[in-house]
Amino acid sequence: MNDWVTTAINAIEADNQRSADTHLFKLELPKLTGIDIYLKDESTHPTGSLKHRLARSLFLYALCNGKLREGMTVIEASSGSTAVSEAYFARMIGLPFVAVMPRKTAKTKIAQIERYGGRCHFVDSAPEMHDEALRLAGNVGGYFMDQFMYAERATDWRGNNNIAESIFRQMQYEPHPVPATIVMSAGTGGTSATLGRYILYKGYETRLVVVDPENSVFYESFMTGDRSLTRSCSSCIEGIGRPKVERSFQPDVIDAMIKVPDPSSVATIHWMERLTGRRAGPSTGTNLWGALQIAEEMREAGQEGAIVTLMCDGGERYLDTYYNPDWVTENIGDVRPALEHLSRWA
Repeated sequence: MNDWVTTAINAIEADNQRSADTHLFKLELPKLTGIDIYLKDESTHPTGSLKHRLARSLFLYALCNGKLREGMTVIEASSGSTAVSEAYFARMIGLPFVAVMPRKTAKTKIAQIERYGGRCHFVDSAPEMHDEALRLAGNVGGYFMDQFMYAERATDWRGNNNIAESIFRQMQYEPHPVPATIVMSAGTGGTSATLGRYILYKGYETRLVVVDPENSVFYESFMTGDRSLTRSCSSCIEGIGRPKVERSFQPDVIDAMIKVPDPSSVATIHWMERLTGRRAGPSTGTNLWGALQIAEEMREAGQEGAIVTLMCDGGERYLDTYYNPDWVTENIGDVRPALEHLSRWA
């Protein structure tokens, strides 16, 4: 077993060494004098999203805790991007992979999981994913990776080239090298936990603001302190928002939260495409809408500084959904008022 584990860890570490850091690009908005907005483009990872970092950490965590054995099936509950990245790493070390996901998951993501040799197992809604993944793992003697449990502990928040360390290193030669605010959405809550812990560990004067979509309980839990909150429906912004407060969600390292309407999230990715020529996934729209609200508050208060947020994945995965006008009208609603609101920045 130890020989196989060593070989698997070496394969994952070799992949990490072959991967360059992701780009940090500045959003050019002339009306924001003295306030700079940056997006860290996580779509350039080998599997195309921020979840590549998480999947690598989860596999290393499971291997180093003796949870994975040669030939064992890996099970994950995921709406797409984490499953794509985990399928990639499972194939790398020769393990079968099954993703439990809602039926409405973007077809492009399903195809990517299958391209990496993974299998998709469908449920009707997000609240069913966890229990179904546990059931499957028990039936086949597999390992439930459980991103919502382990995301906040699998990553070394003190550094080791995690996303927080990367952001602050890339910002060091900018006009405002220490960001006033970092904005992040929550799926597992693992990335926001890493960011918040790193900020505290380094003593930076940076606020962490977490944005949350509709049909998610994170915002209400943060505001009330109630971790028992649940919802019976799924978030319409794929990859973020949860119907229950996941264990990886760490409210104590978060300074503030913003609730973002779904039409605003979707409108923002279309506005961003017109402005930059880059297509991003819907969670990026949630992030950027929140960053723009903070920029407006700073401008009204006469403040200057930098705001950093994430481009979590590329829009190519969502051509049949969030970039399909008919689908948006049916599933999200009218995004025109939000687009008109955004137009004042151009």
